[in-house]
Amino acid sequence: MTKGITEEQRKEIEEMGRWAVEFAQFSLKIFNDIVLGNPQYVDLILGDVYTHRTYYMGLVDENNKVNFYNGKVRVVDPNGREFVKYEPRDYAEHIAEHVEPWTYLKFPYLKQIGWKGFVDGIDSGVYMTTPLSRLNASDGMATPRAQEEYERFYTTLGGKPVHQRLATHWARLTELLYAAERWVELATDPEITSSNVHTRPTQIPTEGIGIVEAPRGTLTHHYWTDERGIVTKANLIVGTTNNYAPIQMSTHKAATSLIKEGKVTEGLLNMVEMAFRAYDPCFGCATHSLPGQMPLEITIRNSAGELVDLIKQNVD
Repeated sequence: MTKGITEEQRKEIEEMGRWAVEFAQFSLKIFNDIVLGNPQYVDLILGDVYTHRTYYMGLVDENNKVNFYNGKVRVVDPNGREFVKYEPRDYAEHIAEHVEPWTYLKFPYLKQIGWKGFVDGIDSGVYMTTPLSRLNASDGMATPRAQEEYERFYTTLGGKPVHQRLATHWARLTELLYAAERWVELATDPEITSSNVHTRPTQIPTEGIGIVEAPRGTLTHHYWTDERGIVTKANLIVGTTNNYAPIQMSTHKAATSLIKEGKVTEGLLNMVEMAFRAYDPCFGCATHSLPGQMPLEITIRNSAGELVDLIKQNVD
């Protein structure tokens, strides 16, 4: 921060936070009335089409409660048991990255289990990081109203962990309520108006690792610098990168389950897209290419699979 906030600003922030709590509760009521109040929607959420049994990752505090900014990374297995919990600086000991030639994105996986392909289950290293994942990886929420919603979430959906991907939207609303409550807590903390807002570095950095929770998943940044503090190397594993393997699995399962005999309607495509959208993907922030150009190769084939044309850009 470049400067602190005044008491007047603090009061304004607190007022906005209290409105946000009301808005989150209002949003949850709409979800309860429209979605949970419709048996067809509930059946859709709980159906097998949008279900995958994977590992789940999320940042937790010292009590294993959901945390967005501080704490350790906790991973639970498909049965809900803790698999590992590690400090951000140790991420490379637990996470590896698989590469496929047909995409610019990486496929992170649990190093201890290994890459077994686009499959779920306890023997696969695929994991997920979303609002649903954070709830599954935790033992609860750190604010009272959100904790009540957390308990209702698992009671309604049959206990922990919840594997139905469409339940991510309910989990997201639960986190919205938590964030608003936490907002008010911070705005009413006496330290919030402290003048101590900047800590000057006393050493020249050479390497740094940080992990926070972004809305769509766990966000890992790893930087290396020279003696001037200029970044010479970076590795980013953002939310959509973490979720890239589950996204492939979910869209494939939805497509193969819903599309029969090659008959595709707009309604079916919307239902396939529902599998994709549950992850709230951001391919702009998950796609990385150096040195600033995007190599592209497009292969065009006819209905018999014969090569018709090959278009290349920035490919030797």
